[in-house]
Amino acid sequence: MAHKGYAVLAGLCLALSGCGTTNTVLRGDEVTRRNLKEWKTYCDSVPRVYSGVSYGLCILHGPSPTVSQDIAASALLPLRLLDFVPSAIADTVVLPYTIYRQSTEGSITLAR
Repeated sequence: MAHKGYAVLAGLCLALSGCGTTNTVLRGDEVTRRNLKEWKTYCDSVPRVYSGVSYGLCILHGPSPTVSQDIAASALLPLRLLDFVPSAIADTVVLPYTIYRQSTEGSITLAR
């Protein structure tokens, strides 16, 4: 019965286009770079191990959008906070893969 809960959380994470793990593991590095540039993050790189959680932290590590700048970004910020739990679970599931990629390719650099 407990495995159904994990499957639901993993499915929910994958269904959310903003899921950090989806953006960093299942999509290309260029998507991660583009998304984090759009959020104007101050991060220079994202490690591949627990990259979904790191991605979420990078989104939070940037200038706070003002109402005049971007109402949509302000509205989505609480959803980013909710993404940490499913991202942490999904990151744990894909840990062997991300450890391998970290050792062979290194972190995802966000060239400015």
